[in-house]
Amino acid sequence: MALITWSAEWSVGLVTIDTQHQKLISYINELNDAMAQRKGKDVIEKILAGLVEYTKTHFANEEMLFRTHGYPEALSHKTKHDELTKKVIAFQKDFHDGKMVMSVEIMAFLKDWLFNHIKGTDMKYAPFLKSKGVA
Repeated sequence: MALITWSAEWSVGLVTIDTQHQKLISYINELNDAMAQRKGKDVIEKILAGLVEYTKTHFANEEMLFRTHGYPEALSHKTKHDELTKKVIAFQKDFHDGKMVMSVEIMAFLKDWLFNHIKGTDMKYAPFLKSKGVA
């Protein structure tokens, strides 16, 4: 069962960004399912690595749009990206090193962070980018 289900309330109204957010949700759901089904460490590591890399790609895309269009809150938004990236990389390293297991708490953190980031921070830039012609 999916931990997160995409709905209109998640949409920032920008096709590329919404598609990327859906992909992030897919990774989190896949990671949650693998954990719940007690898949092996190798399977979970592979999904987690995909989540980390795709998160970096998504953040880089948003930041490129900010630079291109002169988004005034780009620096504070990037700081939030950097904070999450560090946390997820730390999760990944600790899991790989056997210092941590995937848990309900970690999945709740990822879900809450993504939801709060999209609904709070990302919703703030959407009107600005739309006003610049980004669709």
